[in-house]
Order: sequence, then C-alpha cells, then structure tokens
Amino acid sequence: MTQDQGLIFAILAITMGLFIWGRWRHDIVSLGALLACVICGLVPDRDAFAGFGHPAVITVACVLVLSHGLQITGAVDALAQRVIPKKAGPLLTMAALTILGAMLSAFMNNVGALALLMPIALQVANKQSMPPGRVLMPLAFGTILGGMTTLIGTPPNLIVSSFRAKTDAGPFSMFDFSMVGVAVALIGIAFILLIGWRLVPKRQVGNAASFETGTYLTEARVLKGGKAVGQSIREVEQSLEEADAQIVAMVRNKMRLSAPNPRRVLEIDDVLVIEAEPESLGSVLSNLGLTLEASDSAKKNKEADPKNEREPSTGEDQPEAEDSDKKDNGEASVLQELLVRPDAQLIGRTASGTRLRSRYSINLLAISRQSHRSVKRLRSTQIQSADVLLMQGSLDDIAEFAADYGCVPLADRAISIPNPGQAGLAIGVMVCAIALSAFGLLSAAVAFACGVLVFMVMRVVPLRSLYESIDWPVIVLLGALIPVAGAMSSSGAADLLARLLMENIAQGQPVVVLAVLLIVTMTLSDFMNNAATAAVMCPIALSLATQLEVNSDPLLMAVAIGASCSFLTPIGHQNNTLILSPGGFRFGDYWRLGLPLEIVVVLVSVPMLLWAWPL
Repeated sequence: MTQDQGLIFAILAITMGLFIWGRWRHDIVSLGALLACVICGLVPDRDAFAGFGHPAVITVACVLVLSHGLQITGAVDALAQRVIPKKAGPLLTMAALTILGAMLSAFMNNVGALALLMPIALQVANKQSMPPGRVLMPLAFGTILGGMTTLIGTPPNLIVSSFRAKTDAGPFSMFDFSMVGVAVALIGIAFILLIGWRLVPKRQVGNAASFETGTYLTEARVLKGGKAVGQSIREVEQSLEEADAQIVAMVRNKMRLSAPNPRRVLEIDDVLVIEAEPESLGSVLSNLGLTLEASDSAKKNKEADPKNEREPSTGEDQPEAEDSDKKDNGEASVLQELLVRPDAQLIGRTASGTRLRSRYSINLLAISRQSHRSVKRLRSTQIQSADVLLMQGSLDDIAEFAADYGCVPLADRAISIPNPGQAGLAIGVMVCAIALSAFGLLSAAVAFACGVLVFMVMRVVPLRSLYESIDWPVIVLLGALIPVAGAMSSSGAADLLARLLMENIAQGQPVVVLAVLLIVTMTLSDFMNNAATAAVMCPIALSLATQLEVNSDPLLMAVAIGASCSFLTPIGHQNNTLILSPGGFRFGDYWRLGLPLEIVVVLVSVPMLLWAWPL
C-alpha cells in the first residue's frame, strides 16, 4: 500500500464515521473531506472544485427545478389521478408508484423517472398520513432496480457494454441485461413492497407552516370541456369527498343558491362555492376541470378592457374597477396566505371595496374563517379579524397590500393552484428532456438544463423561487465528494481493495469470484459514483476472466448489477441523494432497507447469472 492509498483510506474512514455520527450536516463533512484531500495532495488544487461542474451535479440541480415546476403547475395532480388507484391503501398506492417508476427507468434516465414521480409520492404520503420517506425510499430504490434491465437504463450498463466492445464478442445489445435484470428488479421490488418499506425509519420533515388555518371557502367556475359539465351536484360532491372537500353553495346567473339541490345539473360558467383544506385546493380543481373565479374573472376583464383607468381611492367601499391599472412588472404570480390582525383596517371591508385588482393587481382566491361560513359571494364578504386570506399576485404587491391594511403574511406551504396551460407545457418540456437524454441526442445534464431554460423563459417556475427549489446542501455534497471519489480511483485505492478481496476470499474459485466481484462492486458503488465504479471494476473483471480461463460475460454482468445496486448511502446514486432532504433522512438511515435489499440482490443475481451467462 502506497502513502497516497493509505491517506485516502484514512480520509474516507473518517468521513464515513462523521456521516454516520450525524453531528454535522452532510455538506460540511463532505467539504471537509475534499479539503483534506487537497491539502494531502490527493486532489490537485486546480481540480478541487471541478466536481461542481460534473454532469451529475448539474443533473440533480436541474431535476429539482423541473420537479418543482411539475408540482406548482398542477401537472403532478393530473398525473396522480391517472396513476394512483382510487381509494387505495398505503401498500397499493406505494406499489403503483414503485412499479411505474421501475418501468419508466428501463427506458429513460432513472433520475428523470424519480423526478417525475417524486412530487406524487409526497402527495401520497400526505394523503395516507405516512412519513414521506416511507414512500420516497421504495420509489427511489425501485427506479434504480428498473434501470438495470436495459442497456440505456443506467450509465453503468453503457460502460460495461463499451468494455465488452473491446473484446471479440462486441458490445451488449439493448435487452441483454434483461435476462438477469428483470428477475432482480421483480424480486427486489416485491421484497420492498411486502417487507422492506417497514424497515425505513419514520422521519417527519419539519414544516415551517405551523399555523392552522382550517378550511378555505373559495369560488370555482365550471369550464367548458371540464369533467364537471353535465354532472349533478351529488356526483361532483362524491368526487370532492376524496379530497375532503364539499360544495356549500353555487351561483348561476349572478344568483346564489345555498345548499343547492343535489340533483341539479351543472352548466358551463356555473360558480361553485367549495369548502376545502388549503393543500387540497389544487387537486379539487384538477379533478373536475375548474378554475378559481377570482383569477378567471381577472383574465376575462383584462381581455375585455385592457386600458381601464385607475380610480382614485376614497377610503370607502366602492365597486372594484374591472381591471388593474398597474403595469406588468414582470414578476411571477405567487400564492400567499395573510392573517388579518385584530386592529387591521381591512376588518369590515370587502375584496370588491378595497379594489384589490385595480389598486394592487392581486386577487383574493379564498377565505378561511374559523367561526362560520360566509353566506355572500367571495368578493362581497366582509373581512373579519383572524380571517386567513389566500392571495394571488406578485410578492411585492401582496406585501404592499398587507402593510396598508394590517395583515400578517404566514409562512409558505405547499398550496398550488393548477394552471392547465402551464401544466401541459411543463409535462411537454419534461418529456422532451427525457427523450433527448434517453435516445442519446443530448447528455442528461444538457437535456435537463435545456428544460430548466424553457421553464425560466416561459415562467413555468417563478424566477424569484427558481434557486429556492434547489437543495444546495445536496449540491455541495455531490460537488465535494466527486473529486474525492476520483482520488480513490487515481491513487489505485479502489483497485487495491478489489484485488485484495479477490485474492484473499475468492481463492481462484470461479463461482466465488463471481459472487465476490458482485459484492465488491456493490460496496464500492455505495461510496463512489456508479459510473466510476463500473469503469474501475470492468478491467478487473476482464483480467479475472483471463486468469481463470472462463467466459467474461457473467463477470461483466456482475459488475453492471453491482454498480447499479447502491442502496446503503445517500451518495451512492443520484436518486438516493434526491430523496435525502424531502424524506428527512440521515446518512445512516439508508442501510436499514438497503442492506437487506442488497443481500436479496446477491442471492438472486448469482444463480441467474450462472443460468443466463454460463461460466
């Protein structure tokens, strides 16, 4: 063992110990490991921060932005309605998500597959009152298992195929990996769904929005072509029950009907007064093809009279001008909850009287009132002390209104109002990015970066919150550890470790060599980039095949499976990293499900490799 190899082993041991201890955040520990490698001369000074430009880091950051865009536009709600079985229990919904994730991962980048389904998994966890990690970890592991089933499912398969291409046998084909990969994926997913998910630690993610607002009263208009058109009130209420929402009134031709007849059939432009939980508003609107009355009216008014002049404020309640006189300042519209203070000037006034649109360019979307339901239209309801108002507009305009009228902004929480046009665009961009990556036209990093650029130009994600949607500690973790993993390879430490295990444990027995090669590769991939692991282990596999005078294909396939199956740490695979913060996980949480799953993978893979690719 050389001095450099001893140093990298010592640094990695200390780093792993600090990760497991959990006293310091993972980005601090990883940055310390990187600087230690630089100081010890294991990583050149000029390459110290090259990891932050690595495609894996860019891919993770872009995926987080795209995932956020799919969520806030309502695209996730629409997809969830087609994926999640109605009135299903936790196991069935988890199975639907995990199996879908595995199928998608077979033909697209598994990071993209997880990004597409991760927001749905969070919604499922909330609906089923489960810790988010107990849905996210099975989904992440399922997408990893699905990726190993085809040539394009994961980068290690492509690397292994490129090494085989250097031999007389030529490269592997698209479905050469399926004979073993499908069996491993099926049994692995079955283990996760039947037993493994119970091993995931129950971690609750902290939520800053601790103020309980109760249910909201909001008005939603029935759109042409929406699911609600032609349905009776009773049929619509049955759909709303799934979101714990209900209809308390309806408006037709400017006439309000309290407790409408359940047999009344809805028509286009009817307005429903709906009582719903804040987090359920998005799914309520998506399910029935409804739009919030406030935002829809504002849009119609703007189209009808785009040059409407601003009325002077007299301080008295007057009918609201039909359109805002404010010019578009380019700021994206956001949702913000405001609490009405006991001494607020807004008390006793109405949304129409305060001229929200004409003076502030904002909309009142809903009111939450603890005491009783309003009996008037939303715009003519008198505001009371302690009401919570759901406002839509730019942050500056909402802040100006709150300051003028004595309201207190509440902490942000996950309230999204679907936008069908933006949702369709978001899905289209995501599909295009995935397709460009899957068919090799662009790398995953470039393809997803193009998607983020489109999101920015088309304002799918508000520019103000674009960078807030990126989990920066995770980015630092990846960017810092990639050069450390490179030092492990360049110093020969990875090769030394693999050879020592082979010589001391395998002792020349081909079947034992196959099993040990799989285990060693799997172990390295838990702490190194999986593509780097495959690149390190493939030459060793070919060398061992030559020394043992056996077929190299099963050994190369063992490397492919081992490099893909990194379940013990959050740094072994990008999908593990993506769920670290949303699942509230610690570094040492992954092995609880990951270790039994890796044992299952080994027990299934070795006999399947010997059957499909005889030595």
